[in-house]
Amino acid sequence: MGEQPILLWYRNDLRSRDHEPLYQAAQTGAPVIPVYCFDTRWLGKTAFGFPKLGVFRAKFLIESIANLRQTLQQLGSNLIVRQGLPEAIIPQLAKELQVGAVYYHQEVTSEERTVEEAVVRTLEEYGITRQEFWGATLYHRDDLPFAIADLPEIFTQYRKKVEYQAAIRSTFPTPESLPPLNLETTELGEIPSLNDWQIEYPRSDPRAVLFFTGGERGGQQRIKDYFWKGDYLQEYKRTRNGMLGANYSSKFSPWIAFGCLSPRYIYEQVQDYEAKRVKNDSTYWLIFELLWRDYFRFICLKHGNKIFYPSGLQGLSFPWKQDWSQFTRWQQGMTGFPLVDANMRELAATGFMSNRGRQNVASFLTKNLGMDWRMGAEWFESCLIDYDPCSNWGNWNYTAGVGNDKRGFRYFNIAKQSKDYDPKGDYVKHWLPELSKVPPTKVHQPWKLLSVEQNRFGVELGVDYPLPMVDLSESVQMNRHIYEVSQL
Repeated sequence: MGEQPILLWYRNDLRSRDHEPLYQAAQTGAPVIPVYCFDTRWLGKTAFGFPKLGVFRAKFLIESIANLRQTLQQLGSNLIVRQGLPEAIIPQLAKELQVGAVYYHQEVTSEERTVEEAVVRTLEEYGITRQEFWGATLYHRDDLPFAIADLPEIFTQYRKKVEYQAAIRSTFPTPESLPPLNLETTELGEIPSLNDWQIEYPRSDPRAVLFFTGGERGGQQRIKDYFWKGDYLQEYKRTRNGMLGANYSSKFSPWIAFGCLSPRYIYEQVQDYEAKRVKNDSTYWLIFELLWRDYFRFICLKHGNKIFYPSGLQGLSFPWKQDWSQFTRWQQGMTGFPLVDANMRELAATGFMSNRGRQNVASFLTKNLGMDWRMGAEWFESCLIDYDPCSNWGNWNYTAGVGNDKRGFRYFNIAKQSKDYDPKGDYVKHWLPELSKVPPTKVHQPWKLLSVEQNRFGVELGVDYPLPMVDLSESVQMNRHIYEVSQL
């Protein structure tokens, strides 16, 4: 076996199933050396000063790496783990181990691309070849019915063309075995702990929708629980806008974000479910959501750093505010609007929030407070266990009115949303115990409680629960006017 080894650089693709670099490397018959490098820049701050790697995502990441190492050990191999700058460590390891090539999945956003380009430059200096793969989307980039430069700016146009003119590729199986690592002078390296990163271990909140465990095994177990044991997929379209409980939606997003599950693997599981259980609008709708995720990734590929600019993908000028006192009230769930506050407190306590909640709190920050949407996007980046740059920043562009939505100043009516999606106030009371005794008819508008009612329900406004920080209707009209004037 005189062939030079292949270094397999793991990034946001922490799985063995449907992992083309792993599969193709194993097919060559050459020794395969899997490597993961924790980028120490993740332990820094975002531009607005939030921790870049929040506690829940950090925990999930460490669990995912531990599970990946276990999987590779079961296949007869192992995982080299390092901490530092990947652009320095990956080429150096490749040189030290005398590899012939480095295999990896490509990323699309600026920080990841910058690292990738630096790795490639050094590998070229060392005369080491590389092979790049595309593996984070349901539809492969090369199979789209248009060039990336011609990607439609409207999702519906994209979806219709892709659904009718492109096919979804089959998944790559996990290799049956891998050759053992023969590392004479190279240490495997320890998987860091939260303590090593000076991150306090997160307290588990019994109110959380689900206790997410990182890793491919955890992701596959969630599919079994949601599809096969609970049989919840058949009701997905009806329940997906829920906010309370484990199974109103699939909750696959953390495992997809870290690449523990691939969209194509989920698609195959849906097909299996349709064949064995039922095929209906709900089974399609889960695929529909994966299409949205694809779309934002391809949009990032098309537009590059525009998605991070205050003017967004549309290049719209708007005098966004950066009022830290107002932002902090939003951040801490102290706005005086129970639906917003409950969602923000859930996010801080668990690292998760429903899609419906995300849309409402983002709309409130941008359309009611007129706040710089990038502050919200970075807070989500810091907190969310399922943070994915393309989906997060793409959705914030969209909700702020500077992204892939040509309908101008759209906003979520918080009062109507509260009644529609939490009619009895169950969700709000779950996260705002100070309102637990307020009846359903009054819980979404506590500011209307008379003094005698406040006494009866055990809540003193302005003390136990804040008064509203803005008038919903007036604030929307004011920001709509500012928006329209700024576009003249």
